[in-house]
Amino acid sequence: MIAEFIASVFAFFVVDPVQAEIEARLQDARAPVEIMSQARACLSTTGPILIERATGDMWWAGTTIVSVATGLTSPAELLDAGNPACVPVATHLTAAEAEA
Repeated sequence: MIAEFIASVFAFFVVDPVQAEIEARLQDARAPVEIMSQARACLSTTGPILIERATGDMWWAGTTIVSVATGLTSPAELLDAGNPACVPVATHLTAAEAEA
């Protein structure tokens, strides 16, 4: 019951905004279609991983919520580096942030 509550709060405050921000940044950067499809694949697998971690580590969940809400953590930092679909997305986002 508590794990479900934490999962829903974490999804509301972290996963959903991160997904929206990543998609918006990629659209603003005029990312190629393949990067957009890789972003969807990356986010569909990374979201549940983040939620699982949040339910197992409440301290991490709380600090992540605060750091995402305040802008201390970039959405690209939450992407799964071990996920092959996330690597091009993170690279594209990092390059776009460096140019800005």
